[in-house]
Amino acid sequence: MRILLIEDDIKLKGYISEYLEAYDYKVTTIDDFDNVMRTVEEVEPNLIILDINLPKLDGFYFLKLIRKSYNTPVIILSARSDEGEQIRGMELGADDYVTKPFTIGILLAKINALLRRTNEYIDSREKIKETSIKDENILTLIHESMKLKYKEEIIELTKNEYRILNILLNNAGNIVTREDILEALWDDTTFVDDNTLTVNMTRVKKRLSNLGIENAIVTKRGVGYVFNGIDN
Repeated sequence: MRILLIEDDIKLKGYISEYLEAYDYKVTTIDDFDNVMRTVEEVEPNLIILDINLPKLDGFYFLKLIRKSYNTPVIILSARSDEGEQIRGMELGADDYVTKPFTIGILLAKINALLRRTNEYIDSREKIKETSIKDENILTLIHESMKLKYKEEIIELTKNEYRILNILLNNAGNIVTREDILEALWDDTTFVDDNTLTVNMTRVKKRLSNLGIENAIVTKRGVGYVFNGIDN
């Protein structure tokens, strides 16, 4: 598995690289921050670890560029622990956010879980092809392309948005606990910040709202969420 580490701290870059390579990951680091996107294209990484405080342009800028062209999993690594910064990173398409200082074992666990989920999706996509889950033949989740269709409009989803809608639609009308959703997204809830699911759920509700679908997902405070269908 190829990991691209976009980090300007030389000591930290060496420490992370050495640790991950001990677990058989092939790590590529960046020294030329004028050609970050060219390196992404050349390396074709399976996962990107992205620092926010970079020379010249910050990591959020590069995250936007990455998400325009790639679905590669991205873990943000940053000293910015403010909740607003974490929310910003998730809204721009990051799959996880790790604040400095951090435990290298936790970073490895997050990498393993994220890559495992990504590979499971690829495997299932080969089997499922163009099958879909439908709500009253109006709202359609297209598995192969991770897109959502409503009436005549089709929008692209992030991996986390797709997985949340997938589990909610599969259990339409029933409560899906926060723990069930967290496990579907990250395997082990131990490694998930408390607000991460809330941020992702807010993004999913906003996606539906942009399609004209309001209040389809109901929050059961302290328990989980219910997909109640669409009011036409």
